[in-house]
Amino acid sequence: MDCVFCRILNGEIPSYKVYEDENVLAILDISQATKGHTLILAKQHFKNLYDIDEDLAGRIFKVIPKIANALKAAFNPIGLNVLINTEKPLQTVFHFHVHLIPRYVHDGVEIDFINNMGNTTKEQYLEAQKAIQEKLK
Repeated sequence: MDCVFCRILNGEIPSYKVYEDENVLAILDISQATKGHTLILAKQHFKNLYDIDEDLAGRIFKVIPKIANALKAAFNPIGLNVLINTEKPLQTVFHFHVHLIPRYVHDGVEIDFINNMGNTTKEQYLEAQKAIQEKLK
């Protein structure tokens, strides 16, 4: 397997480590979409959010507030995006990781959602609700 994040974790590729424990390695993203853009990598290889073990996910998500607060204290951003890309259209490295992207005034980063409020009928909500709940059983 030729996974760039596994190679970073194995010390084959240098990185800018900001945090490490038994479950995660947090490094500065090489792209630096904004100052302080950090990746939290699972030390164990899982392709993405669909594949990650629930217990490990909990241990990884426990670290997110700690790193987010360090970013806030270090850089005083106006906000922060927490982002996980899973498969299409945006996942490019197939090793589970979480992006922490500090936000600044006029930073040029565009993360936008279409507001479809008012375009979904009650029946469509109920259909979607039922479909999800059936798969959770």
